[in-house]
Amino acid sequence: MTTLIIGNSRTWEMVGDLAALTPDQLRGGGCVAQRMLWFARDGDVLVLPFAPPADYLTYVTHLTGTDASSLTVVVPPPDSLGSDILTPDRLTDPSFLDDLRRALGDRPPVEIVAVYKDLSVTGLARALAAEAALPGYPFSAQAGDALVNSKAGFRALAAGAGVPLAPGTVVTRPEQALEAITDLFDQGHSVMVKLEFNGGGFGNEILSRTDGVVPTGAPRVVVLPNRPGLLSYVQGRWEWLTAGRAHRLVVERFFPGSTTVYAEFIVTDEAAQLIGVGELLMEPLAIGAVLPAQTIDAETRAELLDGAERLVESLRVLGYRGVVSADAILTPDGQVLFTETNCRLTGSTHVHLVLDGRVVDPGYREKRVFLERDGWAVPSFTAAIGRLAAAGLGYDPTSRTGVVVTSNDVDGDGTVACCAIADDLQAAEELHRRLGELFVDQSS
Repeated sequence: MTTLIIGNSRTWEMVGDLAALTPDQLRGGGCVAQRMLWFARDGDVLVLPFAPPADYLTYVTHLTGTDASSLTVVVPPPDSLGSDILTPDRLTDPSFLDDLRRALGDRPPVEIVAVYKDLSVTGLARALAAEAALPGYPFSAQAGDALVNSKAGFRALAAGAGVPLAPGTVVTRPEQALEAITDLFDQGHSVMVKLEFNGGGFGNEILSRTDGVVPTGAPRVVVLPNRPGLLSYVQGRWEWLTAGRAHRLVVERFFPGSTTVYAEFIVTDEAAQLIGVGELLMEPLAIGAVLPAQTIDAETRAELLDGAERLVESLRVLGYRGVVSADAILTPDGQVLFTETNCRLTGSTHVHLVLDGRVVDPGYREKRVFLERDGWAVPSFTAAIGRLAAAGLGYDPTSRTGVVVTSNDVDGDGTVACCAIADDLQAAEELHRRLGELFVDQSS
């Protein structure tokens, strides 16, 4: 009953051209891939870009109750981009396929779990004669996951499902972009432009005619006070905005001061199961999440779920199977407007499926708040765990509260991600505040 777990945390359809990633971005992607250890159970086989650090492996499996010695990790040979992420070339390497077959005992796995089911993953399933083990294989094998992860495709899907969207459109030519942006400017609005394929807000830019707009969901605001400036921007930025003219561009109204919320589901042949409702923490890009969402009332939550369920049912009918997050913004005037669907494992799936219900037992599902943040700078993973324990902040299975270190990025940017588990949001925020005091002197 082996599950094959694939840590392809960076793909072309998630972040754009992999060859354009910086060394730090590549290494960061590889560190995030190690988070797939949270999903492992006894006897599973994991495909990771590099071997997980022993201290992180021990820590995760201790919390999940998994026998670490029963797991098998298979690492493909490096390719032209090195050994930091699982590229398609690495997943089709003949020697890797031989190693993987041996790890599986020359039997197909009962299930395949991948971060993203692109054609390299469906090809791997086919090479293992394990098509039936990959949920939604027929859809994914026809590049269906690219269809449902497209930000341009999302707007058509959402409009067809009758869910509320930010005013805007999808364009294919510079002159269309110029007119769509001008139209929103003339109505007195700022604009967000979105690459069709990119993640984490890095493919977004906010455009404004005036200074003073605070970015949320995009790295920067570009001030374009007049039409010549806008024309220059569109012409000079068009190659980047369309990935070398290969993709479409989304142009939509930007709503300053909005809150980003989401509903995450698992889609099966029969139905879509809600696994969590959360809120993203933006500074100005996502740096964490809190779940369940704390700033929306019951009426707003119901409105979010109504639209999300219609979106997800449309995806199910199309043939998509797996995890999907329906993202929306809550505007200052109370509108719930949907912005995208992420049809893959998300930055919060491990919290919804593992921390909430496995690390914290299901009986406490409605009694805990999970507040995860990136960026706790530490000298080493081992030092972080030791300092947490010494301060009495580590997760306590008896009280079902405390801090869990969810992601080990020390070899990337020198940080770890932490999830504070507490009775309420105030207590969770206090745990994070105390974390910040533990390594004030990085020499320790």
